[in-house]
Amino acid sequence: MQKQYELYQEITNSLKSTCKLINLDQKSKLYQDVITISNHLANPNFQIAVFGPFNHGKSTLLNAMLGNRTLPIDLIPTTGAAITVKYGSDVRTRIMLVDGTEIYRSGTDILQKFAILDGNRQMRKDVASVEVFCPHPFLETGIEFVDLPGTNDREAQDNLVRDKLLETDLVIQLLDARKLMTLGERENLRDWLLDRGIKTVIFVANFLNLLEPEEQKQVQNRLLFVAESFRSELPAGFSNLYRVDALPALRARLKGDVALANSSGLAAFETALQNIVGILQQNTGGVRLPRIQGITSQIQPLLADKIDKIASEIKSFDDKENAKNDIKQKAKDLIKQGFNTSVYELKKWLYLPNLLAKYQSDIAVALAENNLQSWQIGTLKKDLTELQLAVIKWLYQAYEFFKSERPEDLKIPFPTTPQITLPAKQNNTNDITDPGSIAVGGGIGWLLGGPVGAAVVGSISYLLNQNIQNAEEQSAKETYHQQVATICIAAAENYLSSFSSQGLSILAEYEQKAVKVINFQVSQEPREISQKREDIKQLQNGFNQLLTELEKVNIQTKYQPYKETPKPANTQTPPQGNSSKYTYTEKKVEPPPQQVYTPPEPNTPQVKVELPRQQVYTPPPNPAETEAKFRAWELDQEIAQMKANMKSPGKQQQTNTNQKAQNPPKTQVEKDRIDRAYKILGLQSTASFVEVKQAYKTLVKKWHPDLFVNQPQMQKQVQEKIRLVNEAYNILAEL
Repeated sequence: MQKQYELYQEITNSLKSTCKLINLDQKSKLYQDVITISNHLANPNFQIAVFGPFNHGKSTLLNAMLGNRTLPIDLIPTTGAAITVKYGSDVRTRIMLVDGTEIYRSGTDILQKFAILDGNRQMRKDVASVEVFCPHPFLETGIEFVDLPGTNDREAQDNLVRDKLLETDLVIQLLDARKLMTLGERENLRDWLLDRGIKTVIFVANFLNLLEPEEQKQVQNRLLFVAESFRSELPAGFSNLYRVDALPALRARLKGDVALANSSGLAAFETALQNIVGILQQNTGGVRLPRIQGITSQIQPLLADKIDKIASEIKSFDDKENAKNDIKQKAKDLIKQGFNTSVYELKKWLYLPNLLAKYQSDIAVALAENNLQSWQIGTLKKDLTELQLAVIKWLYQAYEFFKSERPEDLKIPFPTTPQITLPAKQNNTNDITDPGSIAVGGGIGWLLGGPVGAAVVGSISYLLNQNIQNAEEQSAKETYHQQVATICIAAAENYLSSFSSQGLSILAEYEQKAVKVINFQVSQEPREISQKREDIKQLQNGFNQLLTELEKVNIQTKYQPYKETPKPANTQTPPQGNSSKYTYTEKKVEPPPQQVYTPPEPNTPQVKVELPRQQVYTPPPNPAETEAKFRAWELDQEIAQMKANMKSPGKQQQTNTNQKAQNPPKTQVEKDRIDRAYKILGLQSTASFVEVKQAYKTLVKKWHPDLFVNQPQMQKQVQEKIRLVNEAYNILAEL
C-alpha cells in the first residue's frame, strides 16, 4: 500500500509540474480538478458520494443507512454544503472556515447554521468544509459518506458537486421514480462522470412506493434502461440499479422494524453496497486511476500544443536563417570561384615564360631607346591594372555581401629600371656607319635616332627570334650593335624575372588575406530564440516525465515521448563560445576546368616570336578568355539576384513565366517589342526565361567583339548585333 501511495505522489507531482509548465490558471476548472485528484489519491479512506438533484432524498437515504437522524433533513430545505460523514466514537461536527477557523460541536445542530442554504438559496461562502463523525460499524472500516448539495439549482452548488465527485470512489446516483431523468441529469451523467473517468456508479430509485402498482413495473423497466446504458464498472455479479424507498426506510430503522426495512429495499441495497465496497477497497487503484487518465487527456493536448507552437516558431526562425545562410554560402562559393579564376589569370600572366614571350622584346627595345618608364606606364601598367582590378573586384563583392573584413587593394610594384653598361669599342674608326665607331660617352642614349639605333632594335628582334641570348653563343664576329642588343635582352629578362617573382609572392600573400574577406559569420541567435529553445526543452522533459509516471501505473496514452529537438538541416555544431546554430562547412572552389593552365616543363626551349616594334601586334581570338568573361558576367548577375533575395529569405521567387501571365502587355507597341525580342534571340513567344537566358548566352558567345579583333570589316556588324541581343534580353528579362 505504501508503494502505491508513493506512485500516486509521483504522478500528482508530475501533474502539478505540468500545470506550471502550461501556465494553467489556478482558478480554472482544470487546475482545480488536478488539485482535487491529488488530494483524492492521498486519502486512505474510501469515499461514497450521494449524488442527484435537490429534493431527491439524498440526506434521507444516508440517515436511513446510518440508522438515525445524523443529517437534519427535516430542518433544512436543501443541503448547502458537502457534508462528509466519518467514523467517530460519538456524534459530533467539525466546521472549517475559509479563514482557517475550526469549529467543533457535539451533535449536528450546528449544521443548521453552516450547512444550509440561505433565504436566497445561496451557500455560505465562508465555509471550507463540513465533517460529521458518527459511531457506525460500516464507517469504521475506512468508509466515508459524502452528502452532496442538490444539483440543477444554483451554479455554485453544481460547481461544488462537480469538484467533490472527482474525489469519491463510489457514486450513488439517486433517481426520482416519479419522473423521467431531466436533460440536466443526463448531461451530468456524461460530463461529470463518464468523461472524467468516474464509472463506479450505483443507481438508486427513490419514491417508487408513491406510484400505483401498475406504474411501478413500467417505471422500473425505464430506470433499468437508464442504468444499463451507463457503463458502470462494478465487480462482476452486482447490479448497478437498486430500489430504496428512503423515507420509509428511515422510519423503519428509527423504529427498529426489520420487515419494513426489508420491504423498502434498504437491506438489500446495504448488503450489495457493503460487498461492492469490500471488493473495490482491495483495488482502489482501479477506481482512482481512471480519474488520472481523464485529467491527463485534457492536460496533455495543452502541453503538446504549447510545445508545437514554440517548435513552429523555432522552425520558422531556423528556416529563415538557413535560407539566408544558404544564400550567403552560395554567394561565397560563387565569389570564391570568380576570385580563384581571376587570381589564376593573373598568375598565368605573371608566369615568367609568359611575361618573356609577351614583353621581353618591348622592354629590350624600351631600354635601348631609354624609354622604359614611358612604355611601362603605357603598356605594362595598363595590363597589370586590368588584371589586378579583376581580382580586387571579387573581394569588394564579398565585402559588400558579407560585411566581414574590408579588403586591401592588390598592389604589385614594378622593379627598378635596369642600369645598362655598354661594352667597349672594338676599334677606333670614326665612321658613323660602323657601330663599333660610336663612343660610349653618355651611355645607351647615344644609340637613339641614328642608324646604329635602328640596327640595335633590329638585332633585338633577330636575336629573340633566333633564341640567341646566352653569352656563350656570342661569336667574335658579333657586331657592336648585336652586343648592345644582347645586353638589353638580358636586362629585360632580369627585369621580368624580378617582376614575376615579386608579383607571385605578393599575390600568394593576398590570397591568404582574401580568405577572411570571402567569408561570413553566422548571425548571433537572438536571446528570444535561445530562450525558446530552453523553454521547449523544459516542456518536452516535463511531457516525457508525465508519460513515464503514467506508464508506471499502467495508464495508456496516445502520445509518444518527445525526442531531443534536432538541429536545423545542413548545419554543424558551432565551436565553443559561439551560440550560433548555423556553422557551414567550407567548400573548396576550383577554377573552371577549361581554364587550367599547365606551365612548360623546365629547360624546355621557349619559342619567342616578336614582330618588329614598329608593327602593331594583335593576339589571335581566344574563345576560352571570352568564355571566362561571360562567366564573370553570369556570376555578377547571380550574386546581384541573391542580394535581392536576402531581403526575403525562405521565399521562392515567382518564375518569369508566371510573371508574364500576371502582367500581360497592355499596348500593341509593347506586344510588337516583345515579339521582336523573341525573334532576335531566335525563340518562340512561349519560351521560358531559362530558354531566353540560354539563347542570350549562346548569341553573346557567338558575337563577342573579342572574337573579331582581326576582322575590322566585321566590327560594325558585330557591335550592332550585340546591341540588338542585349536590348532583346533586357526587354524579356523585365516581363
